[in-house]
Amino acid sequence: MISVDQAVGIALASVVLICVPGPSVLFIVGRALSYGRTSAIGSVVGNAIGCYSACAVIAVGLGPLLERSEALFQTVKWAGVFYLLFLGIQAIRHAAAPDVGDNAGDSNETRGLEMHRTETFGTAVRVGTVVGFTNPKGFVLFSAILPQFVEPEAGHTPLQMLVLGVVPVTIGLVTDAAWAVAAGSARAWFTRSPGRMRVISRTGGVCIIGVGISVAVSGTHR
Repeated sequence: MISVDQAVGIALASVVLICVPGPSVLFIVGRALSYGRTSAIGSVVGNAIGCYSACAVIAVGLGPLLERSEALFQTVKWAGVFYLLFLGIQAIRHAAAPDVGDNAGDSNETRGLEMHRTETFGTAVRVGTVVGFTNPKGFVLFSAILPQFVEPEAGHTPLQMLVLGVVPVTIGLVTDAAWAVAAGSARAWFTRSPGRMRVISRTGGVCIIGVGISVAVSGTHR
């Protein structure tokens, strides 16, 4: 039902839109710096789930509603903005842990500090899912760009959108995972010093807040 030309076309468009670092990458990097590689990978998985959920919702009819209703689009947009700001503030707060000694004998305290800044994989997936679903750029991708590669004469338009939607989600999953691993590896070096760890964790929180601000100041739904 889906031709090779359709798949290649949406893949090329997705590479241009997704592989260039943007808010999604900044979010993943921020999560990696604040909470570590495991959390970042969980956020990547959740982000992909959220993005594809948005694709599914649009495929069954929300896309036209978002195009016609500024209020609905702004509701989705600002829900994502406030959630990102909340996540960034939480990351900064978690970084503000009590000072630990620089002596090698303080390993127990250091381990406690590190545990304070981690979260379960499941929690990271849930966070990423919310962010991915409420990202207005995802709605633009699936409601404005994806339909251009649908062939109405072939029928089953919603099903075509669901199948084609797998392409950009998969590309995003792979590229975001690469960023998560790279940022998580850089974070490992900072964990050797509690002072450096606080700085990098706060930096990650600021990155996440930056994503929220970038979404907030982005244009309306077109």
